[in-house]
Amino acid sequence: MSKYTMIVTAREDQGKGASRRLRREGLVPAIVYGSTTPLSVSLSANELNKALQDDAFYSSPINLELDGKNNVVILKDLQRHPSKPVILHADFQRISDKQRIKIRVPLQFINFEKSAAAKASAKFAAESAVVEVTCLAKDLPEFVTCDLSQIQSGQIAHLSDIDLPKGVEIVALRRGEDHDQGIGYCYSPRGAKTAG
Repeated sequence: MSKYTMIVTAREDQGKGASRRLRREGLVPAIVYGSTTPLSVSLSANELNKALQDDAFYSSPINLELDGKNNVVILKDLQRHPSKPVILHADFQRISDKQRIKIRVPLQFINFEKSAAAKASAKFAAESAVVEVTCLAKDLPEFVTCDLSQIQSGQIAHLSDIDLPKGVEIVALRRGEDHDQGIGYCYSPRGAKTAG
């Protein structure tokens, strides 16, 4: 189910001093929530930083291996240092095959260059880079797309315009149509001239 595997170690010590010691040793303190009691763990900072360079990691099932046992989780939150490129803490949530999860996945806008608006020198401004969805872990997409091939100048793209894989729902749309917010818009720049 998961293409990411990370080895974690259970940790007994709690508090800021213990977390600082772990970070000095090249480890990141983390917690695993869900189904059973929360579990305090640590994992390699280098491994985590490498995984975070892949956008899909943020919205994919992750296999945390602890003492030979597998915990399938998703990344729920990261605490970063305000001025250094350092991860201070990570939160993971356990997932199961039968339980729907709520997670933010990347949103990609495609085919704008094929639209009549683009051919008439219009531009598209994205207002969202992620969208919150709910689905079973097996249906979790790495990203969702919004096809802009038919967009017109002056038109707004909405959540309902996103192409969703089977089994995936947008959380805001479950609340009704009045939550169908804009995710981007097409506009003609003033005095737009063809580049040349």
